[in-house]
Amino acid sequence: MKDFPTVSWYQVLKNRKSILKNPLPFHHYNFEKLGDTFKVKIGPSGTILFTRSPEYIRRVLQKQHKSYHKSTLQTRDLAKYIGKGLLTSNGEHWRTHRRMVQPAFHKKKLEGLLGIMHAAIVEELERIKPDEVQNIYPLMGDLAFQVVAKSLFSRDDIQGQMAQLKEISETNQKMLIREMRQPFMNWWFKLSGEIKRHLSYSEQARTILDGIIQERIDSGTEKDDLLDMLLKARYDDGTPMSRAQLIDEVLILFTAGHETTANALSFTLFLLAKNPDAQQNAFESISQVDLEGDNPMETLSKLTYVKQCVEEGMRLYPPAYYVDRVSIERDQWGNHSIPKDTMILLAMYELHRDIRFWNAPEEFRPERFDAANKKDFQEYYYPFGAGPRMCVGNNFAMYEMTLVVAEILKKHEIKAVTDNVEINPLITLKPKEVVLKFVPRKKGEPV
Repeated sequence: MKDFPTVSWYQVLKNRKSILKNPLPFHHYNFEKLGDTFKVKIGPSGTILFTRSPEYIRRVLQKQHKSYHKSTLQTRDLAKYIGKGLLTSNGEHWRTHRRMVQPAFHKKKLEGLLGIMHAAIVEELERIKPDEVQNIYPLMGDLAFQVVAKSLFSRDDIQGQMAQLKEISETNQKMLIREMRQPFMNWWFKLSGEIKRHLSYSEQARTILDGIIQERIDSGTEKDDLLDMLLKARYDDGTPMSRAQLIDEVLILFTAGHETTANALSFTLFLLAKNPDAQQNAFESISQVDLEGDNPMETLSKLTYVKQCVEEGMRLYPPAYYVDRVSIERDQWGNHSIPKDTMILLAMYELHRDIRFWNAPEEFRPERFDAANKKDFQEYYYPFGAGPRMCVGNNFAMYEMTLVVAEILKKHEIKAVTDNVEINPLITLKPKEVVLKFVPRKKGEPV
């Protein structure tokens, strides 16, 4: 580790206010100054290794993934709020539950959910205000949350519980960010009772979910939704998940499933508004497709250019803008020896915008993701991670986002109101707001 350039603890303290607000400029400055991999001192003895090296990122996530686990940022700090499930566990616990949950997100299973997903999308998009300036981010958050809720529970009568669950999720995330970016204040967060209060919110969320799950069991009905699939999942010995574990997995699906999708959709819609040629190309491609067709999977297969727009949006604004890992054993990477217990942050935001790997990286060019170009970017693009721990819901998210963009562009032309969108890097990469104007398309409007 001594061979890596170092950002001193003094520099961190000096820039603490700007880091708390948005750490990306501080890290970008250091990447440009120090190179693809450097270490940051976070106290008298603490060190974090930052990297945007595609070779090392691929090593950590794929080639040598058994030597790297998720860090305590997720397995301890995040887990205390949302439980110990796929997102927040390591080792055998993770492997066992990945095998149980994975079948629920198989493409064949998701095909049966597309009707529920599409109906939820159409209903939520009715809230778009024609010809009015509107911050689309809250709407995308509500939409994504409702899609997850209805795909899980197939119910329309639990809006109150879902609204409460969403509020708890967002409140606890803000608390966690304060803990992560102000570790020197953790003693006060504990002493003042703030952490205890937020943990009580988590218990409220678990109680809500427990009640909904019990109602399903008591009803004796099968709805072939995600909850049914999880209730039917079995360990190797034939036993089902415990209720506590089931609640953990459902809570994580809500937390991870709706927020990343809302973020990516909001950024993509802004980029389409700022790039009218790409928006027109997308509209023309949608005009050739019956979005109400009887075969939703076939419909999705025809929305190729819309999918490329979403992929390009996630390149420029990856929801998981940093991926954390910790080395569980010493690893030798080239001339570098990575000690055991090294905390590593993989800088996806930096890699996705690196001019060495992307032509005009700051520009929105959906054509990059044409199937013929796949080999050009597969080693530099990680919107859902990679390797065994690649996001289990990646297909679900892509289907949802493609349908949302298609439904919006079919009915509206999107106009940008601001020149830029201000980012808000929390657990995931969020926009502060995305202000757009939606102009209704006239029936029979030529393409």
